[in-house]
Amino acid sequence: MKTHIYMVRHAESPFTLNEEETRELSEKGWRDAKRIATLLEAEQIDVFVSSSYRRAIQTVEIAARKLEKDIAIEPRFRERDLASHDHPFENFEQAVEKAFADPAYSYPGGESNRDACIRGVAAVKDVLAAYPGKKVAIGTHGNILTIIMNHFDDRYDFEFWKKTTKPDLYKLTFEGDSLMEVNRLWEE
Repeated sequence: MKTHIYMVRHAESPFTLNEEETRELSEKGWRDAKRIATLLEAEQIDVFVSSSYRRAIQTVEIAARKLEKDIAIEPRFRERDLASHDHPFENFEQAVEKAFADPAYSYPGGESNRDACIRGVAAVKDVLAAYPGKKVAIGTHGNILTIIMNHFDDRYDFEFWKKTTKPDLYKLTFEGDSLMEVNRLWEE
């Protein structure tokens, strides 16, 4: 039995560390969320799950409303904390690259890729167990999306992360808990 997981990276939102959980979509983000809704509505999503972060919820809520579905909040799909909010990075992209190169490494106050993978993959496996044969949209974030996908297929790595967009949408087809196919549905 095939289960389809639609990983939805949140749409654009103004970046601020102090409002990580509550920041909302920008005007462009809302326009893109409407486009995401059209794609998810065409896929006839059965279940919506989202990170607890507001921008991830907002990215899938238009589709959920159109399909008359609730959104289950799953905190394990939240973005990984690369470091404590007061830790300075001279080059954020290089910091992410280092985390991908050494999955056990964590910056001060941060979460390693390994730890993020454990929580993110456990959440995906719980979704697969709870909704076999269904189409499930998951509102999430770029780093954790890539870390989860990398667990199932190592082609989804730092270079993949750099190419993802806000928003982005990937349809992952599973048989049991084995990833069989990935298709990108978002086009800029």
